[in-house]
Amino acid sequence: MRRLSLVFAALLFSPPLWAMHCPADMAQIDQMLKTAPPSDPAVLAQVQNLRAEGEALHKAGDHTESVKVLGEALQLLQASE
Repeated sequence: MRRLSLVFAALLFSPPLWAMHCPADMAQIDQMLKTAPPSDPAVLAQVQNLRAEGEALHKAGDHTESVKVLGEALQLLQASE
């Protein structure tokens, strides 16, 4: 059981799994920007910048940082609802 837990933990933090998470986050941000963009122009600009930074990090192979940055954008969008 302990080995299974270790294997699961190793898989959970592997970069290929994070790589698949980035496009889903970007799509979610894009959808939220289309359907309910923030009314504050400063928040909108910040979300757009974070989204662009997240995509650049994803393309550069830094998926952990990309997920972090895209998560910040999602939090801003959710807080502005």
